[in-house]
Amino acid sequence: MLWELFITFLKIGIVSFGGGYAVIPLIEYEVSSHGWLNASEYEDAISIAGMAPGPIATNSATLIGYKTAGLGGALMSTIGMILPSLLAVILLAAVFYRLKWSIWFRSTFYGLRPIVTGLILYAAIHFGFLNGKEGAITWATCATLAICAGSLYAMYKYKLHPIAVIAASGAVGIILF
Repeated sequence: MLWELFITFLKIGIVSFGGGYAVIPLIEYEVSSHGWLNASEYEDAISIAGMAPGPIATNSATLIGYKTAGLGGALMSTIGMILPSLLAVILLAAVFYRLKWSIWFRSTFYGLRPIVTGLILYAAIHFGFLNGKEGAITWATCATLAICAGSLYAMYKYKLHPIAVIAASGAVGIILF
């Protein structure tokens, strides 16, 4: 079990371009295909991982590993998740100054942006609106989209600090929900 957790999260860690939110769909697929958590437990784990300090993918790996195999599972899942990034950072730092002006190098990383954006949007839609508990178009969905749009507008147009926008969005959420 520990080895399976390590290998699974090592695979996820290898393809985790764009941060934790971009790999949430992959984590969900792996967790459900192994039968480690049911859908409700997985949603709870992602919610807790998102609220905890640190990267959501690593927090998710730790929580899923702990739920599946205790402290050893948490350790192996976490190591599997962070090992590819650690090795990549070490290798990239070693060669970065040689390649930083290479058009191929810069184009590759620029080309990854659209897929990362798509994966994040998928996670937001899947967890925010299509979680199977209610239809996609409800008053709550419309209110959530209005809060999102207002937040984006406030940060883009008025250059408000993200913490102020988060606090205001939380207050609006308390009032509306």
